[in-house]
Amino acid sequence: MAGSDRPAGGLPATPSYDLVVVGGGIVGLATAYAATANGLSVAVVEREPRLANHQTGNNSNVIHSGLYYAPGGYKARLAVAGCAETVAFCREHDLPHQVCGKLVVATEPEELPRLDELARRGTANGVENHRLDEHGIAEYEPDVRGLAALWVPSTGICDYRAIAEKLGELVEKDGGEVHLGRSVTGFARRPSDVVVRTDAGDLLGTRVVVCGGLRCDELARLAGADPGVRIIPFRGEYSGFSERAASLVRGLIYPVPDPAFPFLGVHATRGIDGHVHAGPNAVLAMAREGYDWRTIKPKELLGTLTYPGMLKVAQRHWRYGIGEVQRSLSRKAMVRQIQRMLPDVRAEDLHPAGAGVRAQAVKADGTLVDDFLFLDQPGPDGAGRAGSILHVLNAPSPAATAALPIGREILGRLGAA
Repeated sequence: MAGSDRPAGGLPATPSYDLVVVGGGIVGLATAYAATANGLSVAVVEREPRLANHQTGNNSNVIHSGLYYAPGGYKARLAVAGCAETVAFCREHDLPHQVCGKLVVATEPEELPRLDELARRGTANGVENHRLDEHGIAEYEPDVRGLAALWVPSTGICDYRAIAEKLGELVEKDGGEVHLGRSVTGFARRPSDVVVRTDAGDLLGTRVVVCGGLRCDELARLAGADPGVRIIPFRGEYSGFSERAASLVRGLIYPVPDPAFPFLGVHATRGIDGHVHAGPNAVLAMAREGYDWRTIKPKELLGTLTYPGMLKVAQRHWRYGIGEVQRSLSRKAMVRQIQRMLPDVRAEDLHPAGAGVRAQAVKADGTLVDDFLFLDQPGPDGAGRAGSILHVLNAPSPAATAALPIGREILGRLGAA
């Protein structure tokens, strides 16, 4: 239960907690879940009217194996652990999921060395993977065409919104609080705690974790920290398949990703509902929550376009960006990308199937941050962890897969585990 910082004169007490978590996506909720499991009093503050409203609730719902990530980094370590833990969590709480495996397909000769590198990374990370030739590909996905592929049996599918909502339910069951529709307006660090100011009154946290997703850099600056990065919103659009085209896909079919970008490329996914979609592409969103071309916030867009890091990204990768825009605006352009692996899919098989926005941290020199990124803001007196804030500044895919171990990682960094 929450404590209180009771002022003199009988005025209402300001509720006080061991930990206040800002952000009701899956990473924030997993952190709160880990905290309640450690006996801490917790409050989660989310500005939206429901949990998992942005990155968590608008993705391809893939349980990633940890194949892609450089050995030794956060992504590699936490995604591999998170893959197994996500499946176990779904089983324990009877949530929809399936461990279906996936193919990563090389369709051009120049992709073969990159496929070999993925196999090396996967093996180094402890991820089972098997090299297949054309005949091996046909055994798993008869309608896929490629030169070679990796079969990764541990990859799966689930419903991350359902997982996030279950985490919120478990947090409340263990005595934590979840506050929806409540925006954070400021922070004040004190020697013994942090005042989290919201539009519905203050909360006190001995420690605070900010998992603000698309707004994490703004919240860091609000707390007086220099995030060192800016969040650039990239919209990823999905195309649903017709019944005919869906019959060509058994499970998960991925391209070999371009190592210059922290995106995995347009992939075909048969979801837990049985529907098949392909995506996402990666186009610059016109607003932080810009889920379509009609959503434009001029001030946010201007801030993105004038950020030095974004200018450098545009200079280096403008051809790539033009291709992504073409695939956004044209079904014919999108289907050409899909046909590299699934040649029998036609443009008329595609229909819009929603979009997500990726909160991509970009440094001022144009570097696209490729791993999870944390920023510690110690307490004012520099002693102990009281009054400290931890900011999660980059947690795109596979953060949903890795959420449960990320939550424990954050508690450890705070000295609260």
